[in-house]
Amino acid sequence: QRLIKLLREDPEIGGAQIIGLQEVDRNRKRTGNVNTARQIAEALGMRYAWAAPPDSDKDGEEETGVLILSTYPLSDVERIVLEGEGPDGRKRVAVGATVSVGRAQLRVYSVHAETRMPVEKKVGHWRSVLEDLKRFPDARGAIVLGDFNTIKGKDVRAARKLFAEAGFDTPFPDDEKTWKTFVVKLKLDWFWLRGLDATSFGIDKSVDLSDHWPLWANVRVPSSKP
Repeated sequence: QRLIKLLREDPEIGGAQIIGLQEVDRNRKRTGNVNTARQIAEALGMRYAWAAPPDSDKDGEEETGVLILSTYPLSDVERIVLEGEGPDGRKRVAVGATVSVGRAQLRVYSVHAETRMPVEKKVGHWRSVLEDLKRFPDARGAIVLGDFNTIKGKDVRAARKLFAEAGFDTPFPDDEKTWKTFVVKLKLDWFWLRGLDATSFGIDKSVDLSDHWPLWANVRVPSSKP
């Protein structure tokens, strides 16, 4: 309920028209076995797409998932199981959807990547999203956002290299911290754009629901081609 209130009223992130969230539960005991993705979407009057990794614990509970919320219509919703495995065979996923903003079709992904794996495998993780994007060559623009778990400097540099080579840019500097715990601050979260321009952006460090701060941007969608 606090998150819903923030997404409605916060001066920086309130009223966003496209939102990506990670670690969103559905059918888990710790959150009352409710569909929290649907709760948030219905409270905000938004459409949504949610996906979770394969259940590795076999405990009867679903894994925590990733979510896209949108005031615009969604289509071509896909769960992308990211390449490679984490500890104990754990998988991670992204959810992708085509967002129809007027006549413009945007491809949007919410990503939650693995923490404990070498950078080479992390690159394989992120590349899974770019491979899915190739299936949508007519998309006017693309947005890839979420928790990349770029814990080390070499992870940050690898993310920058991979996405820059794929034609993406981000308004956020590579040394801008997005996560904190006690005295440690790291750059874990990303907001990548292709074919779109950010007219303003920021990190809302007043939001303390998570150890990750939310990133936001106002984005200009290019005019329709004649």
